[in-house]
Amino acid sequence: MQFQWDQLRALAAAVSEGSFEGAAVALHITASAVSQRIKALESQAGRVLVRRTKPVRPTEAGVPVLRLARQLDLLTGDAVRAMSGVAAPMVRIPVVVNADSLDTWVLPALVDIPGVVLELHREDQDHSTVLLRDGSVMAAITATAQPVQGCSVARLGAMRYRVMASSSFRDRWFAGGVTAAALSEAPVVVFDRKDQLQDRYLVSRGVSPMVPPRHFVPASAGFAQAVRLGLGWGMLPDLQIGDGVGLVELDEGGAEEVPLYWQQWRMESVALTALAEAVTRAAAVGLR
Repeated sequence: MQFQWDQLRALAAAVSEGSFEGAAVALHITASAVSQRIKALESQAGRVLVRRTKPVRPTEAGVPVLRLARQLDLLTGDAVRAMSGVAAPMVRIPVVVNADSLDTWVLPALVDIPGVVLELHREDQDHSTVLLRDGSVMAAITATAQPVQGCSVARLGAMRYRVMASSSFRDRWFAGGVTAAALSEAPVVVFDRKDQLQDRYLVSRGVSPMVPPRHFVPASAGFAQAVRLGLGWGMLPDLQIGDGVGLVELDEGGAEEVPLYWQQWRMESVALTALAEAVTRAAAVGLR
């Protein structure tokens, strides 16, 4: 089976941009040409490779072909940049990062990585490997130590989360201490329905996570601000607590350390290696 480079690029662009129209703009061709190239690729493969949904997603058969397309793009960029005097377009690397890392220690690490433009996806650290498996991203900051098939894994460190609230919230809801009864009644701030940190803490204190009132605040900085303002209690990472002004720790024995790992496609690429090294250096400073 001989894959054509223009067909592979059309497939990768359709998935990256989320539509055939977006791929057409990125590749400077028509949407009809994108469709024809992908159909030709599917005809050669004998499989449907993408779901014509919004956004476009690879099928199970399309995942390894998408991976091939993105690997070839990376390696082509590496080769062109290695040729003296030849200007190479910057390589796009899609990466998934959990929200708390994105809002604290990761972004400074991503500045000035040569030859790379980043497509950052935000996902909970316990669910980010799904995007590695389906070919949406090439690398992930994740809480999963078990490597996804075809990926390497390295431990970055850990983020410590503490049970925090405003002093006024503590005085109102926990005047008698952090008891199971108080935890059952006090409002809790949760990032989204994938966020398990608060649930694990409640279970450890004998409280069903379904009992307390729940506020959903799906933004890392907004989550911390909601806790500071007294909307509810929540688990905050040390990197967001800072000097602790406006906050109190409700339960010193309730802290949880969340280990973080770097997973990436197992391949030799100058750009991907530079990205991994930058993230690892930042993690050595910012994480426990």
